[in-house]
Amino acid sequence: MTAHYWCELAWLGGPRAAEGVVIAVEGDRITGVCADVPVRPEGAVPLAGLTLPALANAHSHAFHRALRGRTHLGRGNFWSWRDLMYRVASCLDPDSYYRLARAVFAEMALAGIGVVGEFHYVHHRPDGGEYDDPNAMGAAVATAARDAGIRLTLLDTLYLHGGLDPALGGYEPLRPAQARFSDGSADRWADRVERLASTASGTMIQIGAAVHSVRAVDPASIKVATDWARERGAPLHFHASEQSAENEQCLGVHGMTPVEVIARAGGLGSDTTLVHATHADGRDQAMIGEASASCCLCPTTERDLADGIGPSVGLTHQGAGLCLGSDSHAAIDLFEETRTVELDQRAASGVRGVFATEDLAAMATSGGYRSLGWPEGGVLEAGALADFVTVGLKGVQLAGTDTDSALAATVFAATSADVQHLVVGGRTVVRDGRHTTVDVAAELAAAITEVTAP
Repeated sequence: MTAHYWCELAWLGGPRAAEGVVIAVEGDRITGVCADVPVRPEGAVPLAGLTLPALANAHSHAFHRALRGRTHLGRGNFWSWRDLMYRVASCLDPDSYYRLARAVFAEMALAGIGVVGEFHYVHHRPDGGEYDDPNAMGAAVATAARDAGIRLTLLDTLYLHGGLDPALGGYEPLRPAQARFSDGSADRWADRVERLASTASGTMIQIGAAVHSVRAVDPASIKVATDWARERGAPLHFHASEQSAENEQCLGVHGMTPVEVIARAGGLGSDTTLVHATHADGRDQAMIGEASASCCLCPTTERDLADGIGPSVGLTHQGAGLCLGSDSHAAIDLFEETRTVELDQRAASGVRGVFATEDLAAMATSGGYRSLGWPEGGVLEAGALADFVTVGLKGVQLAGTDTDSALAATVFAATSADVQHLVVGGRTVVRDGRHTTVDVAAELAAAITEVTAP
């Protein structure tokens, strides 16, 4: 059965919205898009405001949402924040993680996000022992996304070492807090994730691979993860050059930057996404671009943790693709992530309009869908995934917006609270600003209290 949606305005590409757009949907696909339909056809669902492809959150750690507001007192940096993060990780089990992840993914739906890449490394019991089902935690995350109504690329993460120490000339052993992240070897990780892929994949869920970082995974093991992903056509993600200290440690042990280590291990390719790349130098950027790899920028987290501003201009000039993520969920607002890429460059360069507005919008939509292994998503055209979001234009933030300014106003002024409607896979997940099945605020409050209560 074909459903029809009549969009007051829709972004079909370019700098300007189209008026009176009818989107036809059958199953989980868009079957037709027709613009310049001034009157809503009978039976078509009206979508007042600006409709865009659903947003893509290409980098998430769902359990970090429990840290919001709890890590901001006093001075510190990424490393002091990490110790607080470990405390929350130690409190999770499959049941509590399901409840927390479901609420977080539902919050993402309210923010207009149709697909999330979950960089998942909380695999085992707190002491490192396996659950009866070694994939119990991953299965909980997959079920949470399904029940929240959004697509998921579960990036099952390889994590083997406690860090890099130039004084030792190699890798540190795992700390007790990191024990549950590790499978002990890359081969054991590959065996476990293969079982997960055989049971959890579906029309709304993909299993991809991730390497936590060069700090946590040695080059030989990076190759194992890379080979696993490439043999299956799965996305491959890495944390890379997130902090300057990471680069210094990597140079001290390997004599190379993290990007160089990944490249030498065969990890750079068009299927690769490097998360952050904040301190990637010019040579690194050239390697990333030459490989046609992507970089996922997470500006709200990068500024929250005082990590720095990513080299977005250099990366794009070298040919790298860009996408966006909310990472630690200091905020879940892809509009904020999007505009910050541009606004950071304005502040650094003294020039406005570093990126075209439509290119920023593509980072938040098609760039993320492609990074997460859904290349048929992130656009409004026949044959694409039926994933789209409508932003209301009547609220205080966007009142007075017209057709010519709709896209720019949305990118530079909208917030997640302006999202009115979300369709994912042809199914309405958010209607009139409310999730159709989840009481998001109540479930977030309960789930966060459960894992943070003394």
